[in-house]
Amino acid sequence: MTTYEAERNLTSHEHAYGEDGSDQPATTEPITVPGSAAFQAKYAGRDLAAGLITGAMAIPLSVGIAMMSDYPIKVGLATVAFACFIGWINAWFRPGNYVGCPGIAAGLAPVLAVGVATFGFDTMPFAIFLTAIIQAIIWKFNWQRYLLLAVPVYLVEGLLAGVGLKIALKFLTFTYELPAELESVDMFWNGARIQMILISMVGYGLFVYLFLKFKNTQPAIPYFVIITAGTILAQFVSVPMLSVEDTDLRLALPIPHFDSAVTILYLLGFAVMLAMIDIIEQVMSNAAIEKMDPLKRKCNSNNSLFAIWIANMGASFFGGMTNLDGLAKSTTNRLAGAYTKLSVLIVGCVVTFFTFNTHSLVYLPKFALAIIMIFSGWKMIEGLVHVTHHGPYAMILAILCGLLVFRVGIFEGLLAAMAVHGIVHYMVYAKLENMPGRMIIKRYIDDLKKNVGDVS
Repeated sequence: MTTYEAERNLTSHEHAYGEDGSDQPATTEPITVPGSAAFQAKYAGRDLAAGLITGAMAIPLSVGIAMMSDYPIKVGLATVAFACFIGWINAWFRPGNYVGCPGIAAGLAPVLAVGVATFGFDTMPFAIFLTAIIQAIIWKFNWQRYLLLAVPVYLVEGLLAGVGLKIALKFLTFTYELPAELESVDMFWNGARIQMILISMVGYGLFVYLFLKFKNTQPAIPYFVIITAGTILAQFVSVPMLSVEDTDLRLALPIPHFDSAVTILYLLGFAVMLAMIDIIEQVMSNAAIEKMDPLKRKCNSNNSLFAIWIANMGASFFGGMTNLDGLAKSTTNRLAGAYTKLSVLIVGCVVTFFTFNTHSLVYLPKFALAIIMIFSGWKMIEGLVHVTHHGPYAMILAILCGLLVFRVGIFEGLLAAMAVHGIVHYMVYAKLENMPGRMIIKRYIDDLKKNVGDVS
């Protein structure tokens, strides 16, 4: 899941950055901490329990995100499992954070879907491979420190709000979908349809209630309850169930298939955008994960990036997706009792089981999955509230970015919003203040610096 979508309220009472009260993101300098980030015997029992809980919670989330990305569910689960194993191995010698849990992010799902529709599924492994190369270069020179200067955080919030709207509307149809035998060709509204809608509404209300009640103690509870209740209900009421295609996982070189030189350029721009969003989300996620750490250990965002690009590159060889340490699963992992990345290894084992036993997922009702994903989409839209302290201009631009992303696409929408942002700055400084071009650029960069890491 994306870093903005679920557990913001956990740290709403304190600033999610440095303990000294500064407004800078999590440190990028190497930090020496006592004890291993990958395993400590005294915490092994807690990490084992946390991994089992978080792994079970990660299954429906990963399924929904894979569907939103137009990727096979099995491929999405394999990506999560692989990222978890890479994250645990990396924790032995280059720990980025200590209780974060890797996975596929809802915020990147529509981006990947656009990639599949534009370049074709056969070319997407090369796009992910190219994304990993770009991230590796950024990691090598530690350029992630400067990415937040290029894209104001309120534009990222706007982008994710647009993505959240896409996700919510994508899964809304599951809340009133009927089994084929109950569908009526001549009539949309019938008793079965009304019953399905009422079930979805009650389920959503129950999920929200449980989320608000347990978000700061056991955030996995609403996920367990809605899945369990939906599965039990499906034994007595005819509801649509999840259909999972048993896709073969095969290793292959990520070889591209290009139609023209223009496609190559567009693919490069797509990979750059995918890499940047992935990194920006991870940097901000680390800032919040650092505050959740029970031992108050510092995060190293560049080390996190090291694990991300390796996992992305490896995933490209089996047609996998992008990954990052999402805040929803990371929060669940921490509140479930995790102290080290051993819990992430357990999550990887749980997800691996379902990756090779996808037939078990056919017992998951579609309406239960829809409730989880619609809620995730709403939390991404709700992130716009955090833009208010930037002022009216930032809020207007964030909303504009969200609408553009929703209407014309993630890549085009973000570029258009950034172009509008640049034009406004030029008009204000050049026309109203008679400022020369060099000073406009300097002023623009100074304004962006004020917003670095300024999302709670």
